[in-house]
Amino acid sequence: MNRLFLLLITLYKKLLSPLLPPACRFTPSCSEYAKQAFETFPWYQALVLSIVRISKCHPYHEGGHDPLPKSYNKS
Repeated sequence: MNRLFLLLITLYKKLLSPLLPPACRFTPSCSEYAKQAFETFPWYQALVLSIVRISKCHPYHEGGHDPLPKSYNKS
């Protein structure tokens, strides 16, 4: 399942991302963060981490450096 998500992220980065204006507020970018999450954690944990990260992407969040956690905590 992780491989499927990694394929989807790769397709997004190669096909859709170049067409969008640069607007990333985080380092690493959300797509890179998701890629790292799916390479590190089981798909269900990586999916939760990715959704939480993407949900922070709005004008009222300051952004900045937000690396992938070393372990998964539900709290």
